[in-house]
Amino acid sequence: MKRRTLLPLFGLLMLGQLPVAGVAMGLRSFVALPVDKGGAVVRFQLERNEDVKSTVGIANLAWGLSHNQTLLFGLPYRLDPSGPKRLGDLAILYRHIVWQDDHKQGTSRLGLLGGAVAPTDNDRDAAIQAGFVATFYRGRVEWDFDALYQAGIDQRADSGRYDISRQFRLTPAVYPDWGEITEWDLVIELNGRWREGSEVVHQATLGLQWIHQSWVLEAGVTQDLNGPEATRFLVSTRLHF
Repeated sequence: MKRRTLLPLFGLLMLGQLPVAGVAMGLRSFVALPVDKGGAVVRFQLERNEDVKSTVGIANLAWGLSHNQTLLFGLPYRLDPSGPKRLGDLAILYRHIVWQDDHKQGTSRLGLLGGAVAPTDNDRDAAIQAGFVATFYRGRVEWDFDALYQAGIDQRADSGRYDISRQFRLTPAVYPDWGEITEWDLVIELNGRWREGSEVVHQATLGLQWIHQSWVLEAGVTQDLNGPEATRFLVSTRLHF
């Protein structure tokens, strides 16, 4: 490691501002998470919709190509109700960080997103997707903003989404100088989901994250603010490699 890299790293350690390997992030989105070159993050999430009595499992993978380039994958599977066509479509995204500003109290970055949705069933069509993600982290607070538009091909309807997530570190108030770090984060989000032919459904999410060096447990509840007005419960785990 070069000397000019060691010096700021040493400074962050002395100030107690170096975050743990597992970091806070939004519950309803997977595009803001930083991943080092050669690193990977796997997340398994269960989402229970009490109003329609359905449960969906979502597997996510983030793979770091370089410091500012990441491949993101997502694949849903309907656990119940039972029946045919339970496997959802594979979402593939490439994220390129086009701007980043690191400082002693945190970081700010902006990334562009581009990719596709590959159907896993012959009865469904593909989609092309594009968007952006921005993160502003300082001290005990992190804000993540993302928006994604999916342009359907052939008979597939267009769709879109946005997520605004605020994570506040409850403990510790200040990172210790040495040793393994465990932290608790409170997550508050405003989310939006849209599909061609219908209005945007705005949602509020409240959750909690328990963050360790290489794994994270998180849970939350999401309430529709308009539209179907459904209530969803989320629980997930992340593994950082």
